[in-house]
Amino acid sequence: MENYRLSEAARLLGVSDDTVRRWVDHGILPTTGETPATIPGAALAAHAVELARAPGDPTDVLSSARNRFVGLVTRVQVDGVMAQVDIQAGPHRVVSLMSAEAVRDLALEPGSLAVAVIKATNVIVETPRSVR
Repeated sequence: MENYRLSEAARLLGVSDDTVRRWVDHGILPTTGETPATIPGAALAAHAVELARAPGDPTDVLSSARNRFVGLVTRVQVDGVMAQVDIQAGPHRVVSLMSAEAVRDLALEPGSLAVAVIKATNVIVETPRSVR
């Protein structure tokens, strides 16, 4: 099983080292008891899943899509009939290309609450050659 240093855990969760230390101090994240302190990969993964549940979906719709990212629109760039919309959903930046008409119809502008729904047939998963 992989173990992660506190600084690595912080980077993977998108928080500061101090936040991870507080979580360890409060028993939210366990350590292996080794020096320097490391966090078991399974515990880190479970906490990452828990953190991802935080934002609620404001649309209140039923959908077969499971890849839904609630976030804030950070940029809207309209160029003729097409537009690019950037959404920051937690640590994830989602970019959508859509019609300028759709941007106007949805009233998308920086600061708007939005849900990026992703339906894809291929997902590529990569891992580093060496974690350390």
